Amino acid sequence: MNLNQIHPRAKLGKNVTIEPFTTIAGNVEIGDNSWIGPNVTIMDYVKIGKNCQVFPGAVIGAVPQDLKFQGEVTYVEIGDNTIIRECATVNRGTEASNKGITRIGNNVLVMSYVHIAHDCMVGNNVVLVSYVGIAGETVVEDWAIIGGNSSAHQFTRIGAHSMLSGGSLIGKDVPPYILAGHRPLAFGGVNIIGLRRRGFSNEQIQEISNIYKIIYGGGFNITDACKKVESTFAATPERDTILDFIRSSKRGVIKSAMTGSIDE
Repeated sequence: MNLNQIHPRAKLGKNVTIEPFTTIAGNVEIGDNSWIGPNVTIMDYVKIGKNCQVFPGAVIGAVPQDLKFQGEVTYVEIGDNTIIRECATVNRGTEASNKGITRIGNNVLVMSYVHIAHDCMVGNNVVLVSYVGIAGETVVEDWAIIGGNSSAHQFTRIGAHSMLSGGSLIGKDVPPYILAGHRPLAFGGVNIIGLRRRGFSNEQIQEISNIYKIIYGGGFNITDACKKVESTFAATPERDTILDFIRSSKRGVIKSAMTGSIDE
């Protein structure tokens, strides 16, 4: 007895397991060795990579919760080795965003009840803890970790290797390599333990720490702080990543918990 509803046009790779009571639409592609648990709904225009796991109650590819959406063909794309836990939801992109796709990278852990809205870009090796909600067009860069019950405002960016405390209200951009917490959300230091685990040298970590001492503790406005960093430190990938992130921020970056100052 077939307890699933799998559209005959759905493209399933080798050794894909589909558990009972799951619905898979026609415009769906699932990579080799992936496991789709019971009571999962995968709607049209979804591509899931290899070795992924999708747990019960998850809904992937529902239309955007955006009043500008007019029924256009848009997509969800999920990379390899990614885990989507119970009752998480991932919405398709929108044409109005000029993206048309919601993308989740490789080796991502999306815990239970997470919501990833239209046109979000989630990088590789990201962890979104239970009940995180990221609004439309949020960008979460590689290796970022967002604590449970956190909410990201639309268009915000969470920098690579950053770690945010549970219950964070993310209204400003969070620069790379840092810890963020407090109310309102603020700079809480460099993510030293996370960086060590990922192979950053002591010299790299010290440079990152010294850069942020200028940005958050030097008494400069953000423009002058970036100029000071640029003149003080030789070009390195870490220095340039920090400067590029801050200078390209459209919403502004979070302040310091100690001083509250990082204004234009």
